[in-house]
Amino acid sequence: MKEIKYVITDEVGIHARPAGLLVQEAKKFTSTITFIKGEKSAKATSLMKLMGMGIVKGDEVTITVEGEDEEAAAAAIESFMKANF
Repeated sequence: MKEIKYVITDEVGIHARPAGLLVQEAKKFTSTITFIKGEKSAKATSLMKLMGMGIVKGDEVTITVEGEDEEAAAAAIESFMKANF
């Protein structure tokens, strides 16, 4: 299992358009990608659950990646987060 810690820098946090792109990116992999903030967690393939987490600028999220292609998935998701959030 890979684990990524990331602090959101986007002014409005995780919001509709980039969250939709994040879901598309996550669906490219067979690994399970999960976002965790405090007591809440959501699979990266679930747009509504991701949006429902209320992740805003300054929040630290933990992203876990587990599965056959976890190395590639973790690298892609980390790169996506840096470019979009």
